[in-house]
Amino acid sequence: QVQLVESGGGLVQAGGSLRLSCAASGSIFRLLGMGWFRQAPGKQRELVAVITSGGSTRYADSVKGRFTISKDNAKNTVYLQMNSLKSEDTAVYYCYGGSSDSTAYWGQGTHVTVSS
Repeated sequence: QVQLVESGGGLVQAGGSLRLSCAASGSIFRLLGMGWFRQAPGKQRELVAVITSGGSTRYADSVKGRFTISKDNAKNTVYLQMNSLKSEDTAVYYCYGGSSDSTAYWGQGTHVTVSS
């Protein structure tokens, strides 16, 4: 089992920045990659950014150039630096971990609200 705990959400004005953190514990050796998804009210959950165990990254087009995903292997933590935030970035952000046996692990979610 893998446990994922997010932190760092909150309320920010448009144009501002936030950094989300996701700490992984448990059988983290199973994880091939980690990332962030988000779900806005009335919308489906969507990919924001992912990073593989090898350090490759992928971003949704809507956040390219504004968000940066990174990881600290020593702390088993993944970060999402979010800059130039827009009102449309308002959502619940979920940490995701994908394992070698195709199991998906999810955090409890952290709210990000961007006021315009």
